[in-house]
Amino acid sequence: MPIPTNPTPTRKTDRYRGRDGARTGPAVASTGPGAGESSLRMTAVTPSADPAVAVEVLAAARSVTVLCHIQPDADTLGSGLALAQVLHRRGIPVQVSFAEPDELPASMRSLPGAEHLVPPAQVAAQVDLLVTVDCGSAGRLGALADRLDGAQTVLVIDHHRSNTRFGTVNLIDDTADSTTSVLTRVFDAWGADIDRDIAHCLFAGLVTDTGCFRWGGAASHLLADRLLATGIDGAGITRTLMDTHPFGWLSMLSRVLGSARLEPAAAHGAGLVYAFVHSADADGLRSEEVESVIDVVRTTAEADVAAVFKQSRTEPQRWMVSLRSRDSGVGTGDAVDVARVATRLGGGGHRYAAGYTTHGTSDDLVAALLAELAADGTN
Repeated sequence: MPIPTNPTPTRKTDRYRGRDGARTGPAVASTGPGAGESSLRMTAVTPSADPAVAVEVLAAARSVTVLCHIQPDADTLGSGLALAQVLHRRGIPVQVSFAEPDELPASMRSLPGAEHLVPPAQVAAQVDLLVTVDCGSAGRLGALADRLDGAQTVLVIDHHRSNTRFGTVNLIDDTADSTTSVLTRVFDAWGADIDRDIAHCLFAGLVTDTGCFRWGGAASHLLADRLLATGIDGAGITRTLMDTHPFGWLSMLSRVLGSARLEPAAAHGAGLVYAFVHSADADGLRSEEVESVIDVVRTTAEADVAAVFKQSRTEPQRWMVSLRSRDSGVGTGDAVDVARVATRLGGGGHRYAAGYTTHGTSDDLVAALLAELAADGTN
């Protein structure tokens, strides 16, 4: 059911609008948004700022839409559902959605708050406040990016360094290991109770984006301890999200790993291992099974950079590319910055994990990636 909107609200968040209705803010405007984005977006919250401005915007909202990125993982969906529960408990109408795929990934169906999810077609065209979670750019919203123009205020909550600051208010902390970590700070500033259901969602995002805490910092371990203290089943959540696949995944993995290739000289000697997942390979499997392939490919000892090219099921020339990197040794800190590489190829992400979408033949895709790795100069 579409949530109610108020086309002419008078509220505290009006300070983010000018007389002509254009979005404004208390800080310097960011420039150069991507195609389809507003020419005026303001950065009201910086990575080191207190999340009080985000709390103010949320508390003043009369209706809220929360959008997750396409092909959602547990960080974006866990963030969205945790926020929806907090808003609902405060009596604020809320809906959560993502543009694709057309169903909730099976591994995330146990996340509390799923009753707030609505299909993309039911997302309100106009809303008081639109919040994006874990979206580095408007393009990550897919077909739902058009809902940005119908929102009185856009709040972006994210932890990607490459975030384009496309909101009215942007809470971006690129030192955080997950967006759920950033959101926890918002809840604390708002005085929201983090009970077992909300902790479940927050932990799901944390364990996913830290790779089961393989690359999480001290803050993530402290947050995990706090969330586990609510009584959630951390092992069960992790197993469901990270270590459970249908039998068909094994045969798909066999075919895909058979296509793997090693380029030892790539990235100035760091090495690149890559594989292709063609749409036929994934026939009958969910998108989350395809997304998991990178976690196998990246274990190759002879390469510090890994890539998986995933073919679109609807556009054969369209490919989604996952990138991963690692340090050459313990404590060396010399990993290739794949976020920088992905950004130049039209995507974004983090130093150790990034991605982008591209078009072309398999040979063209590999050549383009090798060229960017050679030009990057990071090893």
